[in-house]
Amino acid sequence: MTRVALAAPHHAAVAAGERAIAAGGNALDAALAAAVTLTVVYPHQCALGGDLIAVVRAPDGRTRAVVAAGTAPRRVDEVSGGWSEVPRQGAHAVSVPGIVAGWSAIHGLGARRPLADAFEGAAGLAADGEPVSAGLARALVSRADAVMADPGLRGVFAPEGRMLAEGDLLQQPALAATLRRLAVDPTDIYRGWTAAALLRTLSLAGGVHEASDFADYRPEIVPALQSDIDGATWSVAPPPSVGPILLGVASAAAAARPDPRPVFEASLRGVRARAAHLGDPRAHEIDLDALLDLRSDDAPDGPGEPRPSGDTASVTAADEDGWAITIVQSVYMTFGASLLDPETGIVLHNRGSAFSADPASPAFIRPGARPPHTLCPAIVDDGAVTVVAGCQGGRAQPWILAQLLSDTLDPAQRLDDVLARPRWVVGDRDLGQPTLSLVCEPGAPDAVRERAAELGVPVIAFPGPADEAGHVQLVRVARATSTLEAASDPRADGAAFVGGADHADDTLDPRRTR
Repeated sequence: MTRVALAAPHHAAVAAGERAIAAGGNALDAALAAAVTLTVVYPHQCALGGDLIAVVRAPDGRTRAVVAAGTAPRRVDEVSGGWSEVPRQGAHAVSVPGIVAGWSAIHGLGARRPLADAFEGAAGLAADGEPVSAGLARALVSRADAVMADPGLRGVFAPEGRMLAEGDLLQQPALAATLRRLAVDPTDIYRGWTAAALLRTLSLAGGVHEASDFADYRPEIVPALQSDIDGATWSVAPPPSVGPILLGVASAAAAARPDPRPVFEASLRGVRARAAHLGDPRAHEIDLDALLDLRSDDAPDGPGEPRPSGDTASVTAADEDGWAITIVQSVYMTFGASLLDPETGIVLHNRGSAFSADPASPAFIRPGARPPHTLCPAIVDDGAVTVVAGCQGGRAQPWILAQLLSDTLDPAQRLDDVLARPRWVVGDRDLGQPTLSLVCEPGAPDAVRERAAELGVPVIAFPGPADEAGHVQLVRVARATSTLEAASDPRADGAAFVGGADHADDTLDPRRTR
């Protein structure tokens, strides 16, 4: 067995990855097993009806991005002409789900085990049931009205008229059947029975999706976007991912480390650059340099962005053979578009609501376009150490990762300690603030608070460690000592695992590094 390090936000996902390793799988197999399982146990954050963006590094150092961001329907112009903003819920917020195509693309890059194994394992869990986690229980409470309003969601999460609570058994027989169909043919969700069922649900909800929108969907596999920053190579996904903003923030702050103020200042510029320049380069010309260069304050104001609200799950893995992978997958809002197709058990995302209805925006909704994406997987390598990172944190993902990734390159710094540090984020409506604000966990650097006050940015305090400050999954490989480590953010219910080869003593423990 190959020795693999793995981190994910739910213990069942990491256990699935552990089984893939025991069966002879590598880091890609472990990550895929975990990622598929998350759609069963974390359906409020990711689902078969969602999207995926990943960064994959091969043993030869070649690093690629898998951009499985779904596209708007070809007939969207028939309904979008009078919109002042793209609907946040319902069928018009649904773009073609890219996640299953993304998994297939990742598998083709170098996985050892059949992808069917991951689908079959997840199907068994969906059929037998898994206790509702604390995170899912909180999500059900926060979205109770939407869950009870949709027959599909209500049938799964309130099967006897009462919302499931933490510890209750969540069984999803329709989803189990879908996963078993996908084990036989993953394209069934694009060109088979599953696709037809999803199209029926979307049509009944007023959608303009057609069979060709699903059948013609393909993910994008491209070289990762890379920058050399302070002696390390940072690899992210290109637009429509927000990855370039992470590179811009990290680059602007590198010369002043460990002073935290430049990270904050570059993050403020990143907010403006994202609004002005982020979109789908296949549908609109993108000024990539404006996203990457956040050293000055001359970025123009953008035409505005839709109100954000995101839920995301990430998986990170690396192995002793040199594979490294970070997958970030999402339904965007909690429970996505608030549509669960009863025939398939699939929760449909609302990634389409990230489009803009303003023709001046690079994110303007167009037939076949992909919306701008908050998903920001990253791999950082300085020649001696490789760090693989994924983050749940909505639009704050670039500044969350920029606060901690440089420090994780130091093997003397424990990953758990880095993840436990107090953080800050900047945002507005996504953080419940009317204007762009700094929101800090207790103990966040005073220098950042003081700089915000100097710049006239409102400073708000979280009462304690907060979900909005991100759930980060980390894996680290130190080549000189052949050390593999993994850690899961203490703000979530995650787990980390290092095992395989002759390390039979390795066990699955929450948020543990090895």
